[in-house]
Amino acid sequence: MAVEAREQPVRAAELVGAISLATDLGTGQPLEHALRTAVLAVHLGELAGASPAELSDAYYVALLHASGCTSNSHEAAQIFGDDIAHRAAFFLIDPADPTQVLGFYREHLGVGRPVEVRESMLDAVLADPERTRASFAQMCEVAQRFGAWLGLAPGVQAALEYVFARWDGKGLPREMGGEALPLPARLLHVARDISLFLSAGGPEAARKVIEERAGDAYEPRLVELALANFDDAVNELDETRLWQIALEREPFPPVNLIGDRIDAGFEAIATLIGLKSPWLREHSVTVADLAEAAAWRVELPAADVTFLRRAALAHDLGRISVPNSIWEKPGPLGLGEWERVRLHSHFTERAFAHSQELAELGRLAGSHHERLDGSGYHRNTEGAGLATAARILAAADCYTAMREARPHRPALEPEAAQAELEREVAAGRLDGPAVDAVLAAAGHRVEKRSRELPGGLTKRELQVLLALVLGQSNQAIADGLGISAKTVGHHVQHVYQKAGVRSRAAATVWAFEHDLVHATV
Repeated sequence: MAVEAREQPVRAAELVGAISLATDLGTGQPLEHALRTAVLAVHLGELAGASPAELSDAYYVALLHASGCTSNSHEAAQIFGDDIAHRAAFFLIDPADPTQVLGFYREHLGVGRPVEVRESMLDAVLADPERTRASFAQMCEVAQRFGAWLGLAPGVQAALEYVFARWDGKGLPREMGGEALPLPARLLHVARDISLFLSAGGPEAARKVIEERAGDAYEPRLVELALANFDDAVNELDETRLWQIALEREPFPPVNLIGDRIDAGFEAIATLIGLKSPWLREHSVTVADLAEAAAWRVELPAADVTFLRRAALAHDLGRISVPNSIWEKPGPLGLGEWERVRLHSHFTERAFAHSQELAELGRLAGSHHERLDGSGYHRNTEGAGLATAARILAAADCYTAMREARPHRPALEPEAAQAELEREVAAGRLDGPAVDAVLAAAGHRVEKRSRELPGGLTKRELQVLLALVLGQSNQAIADGLGISAKTVGHHVQHVYQKAGVRSRAAATVWAFEHDLVHATV
């Protein structure tokens, strides 16, 4: 009896690490920030005599600590204008110092608005500190939910409640400090700020900040250990291989995800994306549902369907790197704004690119804006380079986006969305069979289409071209098709003209470029 192949596990560190790269971008930090924080937290925890369980908790708390920070992006964009830049600035102030907090608000509240409006906004914020506390509490709660969704240890979830806490009890939640804070959270506070200030001002700035805030923001014992071993800890942070270092520093035993847990991880990613904006709440999940149903319709293997669904859930992860002021702009985007938008698929791919286990999935996820004629982004990949899964993902993303309202337009009715997709097929940008499968999955009646051949090829010319690809001579082609060798010669010339080539080898390449090699005639 054949043994059914079991899916290989995925290391939680790889999946959570990919999430951390995206949240770094969404909080205005260098891509290595969360990874670096995790390495520093484990290093400091070992010096402090943390237990194996506490070290593991500190590692995952460090990777996930900012995962809830983009959950209020819509509200933050309304208050600060740019929901990313103000986060980067806030992390560098001492939130217990009223002077620094006031200076932060004066610089970042209502950017671009008239002076009197900004002053009114400042008065409102200062008069309602509870709103600010609720915002930070929300970020922590969202991060906790992600930790639970991924099935991480209860200690991870518990410590994520205290991302914004302080040793002196002046953080959030209020009055929580000292040894009442879980050790993984205390390790995070020191490691996170060392990483932040390494980026902002270099080693001396990082050393100075933690020394000055000892006993206030941080446990004095941990600061003493960090300063005594500062050079060793920083020297471990080789930025050229920080991903690998972070994986190597995961405390033993490594946490693995399998089956439903992997799916849960990608569902968490879809939720993270949806929290970016109310306009995107259901987009990723809807795309995944459509893509999965379409994949079954074209009879992709079960493993490929699962792979496509996960890629679809993650396809918009790079959106986190783009400010909501662009995603939620009610009018046309400018050149620079469009360039930022076009980068989001690149950042989706790059979030997974460092992981051997997830890189291929990231390439598929990042291909959702590619088009058959090479007019898409970010790689401008043409038809031959786009597998069936990529074609389905592009069609599912297009249809779903059309059926959703956006700040600059209302949602299209189903018939209008179908007509628009059909136009994309006619223009050679979307794949006909993929579009048909997506439309059928969405409940449309789809007529079986006769395939339109590129370059205006006739069916007979396609038969001749396919024989050329197999290396057959004109006479062999003639014998196989029951026509004369002279007629074959005429067909060959027509193929050359329509394909814009001058040789059999180039015609073969053209056939591969247009995905004709396995075509049925």
